[in-house]
Amino acid sequence: MAGILEQQPKPQLASPLDSTTVMKPITQQPNTELIKEDHQPFLSENATYSPSSDDSTVMKQITATHAPDGREVDVMPILHIVEDIMQRATPSLILMPQTQLELVEQTTHRAAVVSMLEAVAYTVHRMSSEINYKCSIGGDAHATTLALLQSLSSYTWDAKLVLVLAAFAMRYGEFWLTTQLHTVNPLAKPLAQLKQLPNILEQTNILKPRFDAINNLIKAMLDVAKCIVEFRELPSEYISYDAPDMAMALAHIPIAVYWTIRGAIACTSQIVGLIGLGREYISSTTEAWELSSLAHKINNIYGHLIKQLTMCQQQIGEKKHMEAYQTLVRLFETIHLDNMKILRALMHSKDDLPIMDGVAKKRVSVEVLRRKIVMLFISDLDITHEELFVLIQIYNDTHQGRVERHYDIVWLPIIDRHVPWLHAREESFNSLTSSMPWYSLVHPSLLDKAVVQYIRNVWHFNKKPMLVVLDPQGKVVCPNAMHMMWIWGSIAYPFTSNREEALWKEEIWRLELLVDEIDPTILQWVTEGRHVCLYGGDNIDWIRRFTTTMRRITQEAKDPIGDGLRRQEQP
Repeated sequence: MAGILEQQPKPQLASPLDSTTVMKPITQQPNTELIKEDHQPFLSENATYSPSSDDSTVMKQITATHAPDGREVDVMPILHIVEDIMQRATPSLILMPQTQLELVEQTTHRAAVVSMLEAVAYTVHRMSSEINYKCSIGGDAHATTLALLQSLSSYTWDAKLVLVLAAFAMRYGEFWLTTQLHTVNPLAKPLAQLKQLPNILEQTNILKPRFDAINNLIKAMLDVAKCIVEFRELPSEYISYDAPDMAMALAHIPIAVYWTIRGAIACTSQIVGLIGLGREYISSTTEAWELSSLAHKINNIYGHLIKQLTMCQQQIGEKKHMEAYQTLVRLFETIHLDNMKILRALMHSKDDLPIMDGVAKKRVSVEVLRRKIVMLFISDLDITHEELFVLIQIYNDTHQGRVERHYDIVWLPIIDRHVPWLHAREESFNSLTSSMPWYSLVHPSLLDKAVVQYIRNVWHFNKKPMLVVLDPQGKVVCPNAMHMMWIWGSIAYPFTSNREEALWKEEIWRLELLVDEIDPTILQWVTEGRHVCLYGGDNIDWIRRFTTTMRRITQEAKDPIGDGLRRQEQP
């Protein structure tokens, strides 16, 4: 979404690092002075640091540093590398799963990513050195942040933030690499000696409050960065920059970038503060409180941004849903050479192997259904044993002893997405899949919401199982062949509405058609010339009254139907 985070360039203010900027270096005192309990961070945090301060007072200064020149930087790979560094430096800080860490390692070796990293390497190194220097001399945090933004004026807001985080990650990673390896690596040991790093791993109790606060702040910074990058990647064809939720988010992104960079500076200040303090350093609770306060502010910013992002994503999702639904409507209205476009649209084309072969018990492509008659068996997970048994029996009888099947069935399970997918539902789904001799979708989630809506709206699915028949070109030739299958079985092939109509024309209304093989005794009654009355329902009181009345009538008329009534009452 090129340019989505851009704003119009504004008149430039004087650089925060010009001659009017006063930097107050801290005079290094002996260690005995630096281990006092009220030891302050090396980088001063003035009044603008307070979470309760009015961000609007610095907004003009922030936006004045923004003069994008149209350059584009794919920041997501850089952000992934930053997350990788943070997580490996501090294993307790879980930012991404192990599988994603491995993916990051693979991604960074792609030619395009390597080329992009080469293009920004000098900028990242320069930012890292500048941050480290300003923190070492005790500069003003606000002025330093504006100076960094001014240095990155030609970049987009998301690129500014990610490049600064990369610069911080470089220093942070180097610090922890030296700290963790100085006891085992011959090169790391003299480096740690030169920096006079404390034995951090042996002083975890003393330093824990500080590093817990740093870790929490880093997590908040990365949350905001990922959120801003996600705004950048929103597809502009689905959401307007002027949309209320988008406009509100864009208005807050500059201040979010500012405070997140302030967080990186604060963390660097704390790391720099450890250099030269040896083993005698005692962590200040004030420092941990200041870091926690800054993390709280950045978390509040993240909470606002993620709320706006969620609403934007919902709007995009709704538009994509409607687009997918209309695409399905057009596909079924179009004549095709085969059924591939239809089947891929129904079964999630992003998955190469979306269906399970019920016989081979392996995942296969929809290609196995090319130019075949396909019956879509649509149901929820509450299929009765009787319904499934009858369908399996007819299917097996039809294909018994045949290498080539006349038709294929694919089960499309419809689930309520508002109900949590718990283990019990997973077990129910797997049990049904394993019992079916035909194809089935490997998971209900592969059925897009637009497909479910189409099935409900156009094919009128409502809990009761149904069989939608598609011809070899993907055209619907029967909206529901379930009853046709039950009545005529394989005789109804190819299961079109025309075939069903022809079968009904050939059929005559007779008792055999209704009862079939339900109870051979009924057919015997017909042979004997008895009157047969079929009745039933779910109103047991009515059934009892009807039975009593019919018994009385048959006894008075001496009609043999009474034998049937007596037979039906026997346990």
